[in-house]
Amino acid sequence: MGQNEIIDSDTYRKTKKKTARNLQISFCIMVMSCSENKGKTIDLPALKAELSKIQGIDSKRLEEIMVVLEKFLNVE
Repeated sequence: MGQNEIIDSDTYRKTKKKTARNLQISFCIMVMSCSENKGKTIDLPALKAELSKIQGIDSKRLEEIMVVLEKFLNVE
């Protein structure tokens, strides 16, 4: 995998086939597993910027995903 790639080709194909709801759940699980690492923080603006680069996620869907992530992370 190249330095600028976020995900590999196989992961992209699997992600592309998911429904919007399943994609949101996958992101939440990913973020929750990252947040379990004690002492580490999640940069939500940076996460949002990276998610916006994923083909097929428009601004409205991105905002919905961010709301769900913030809910799971107890961000107010």
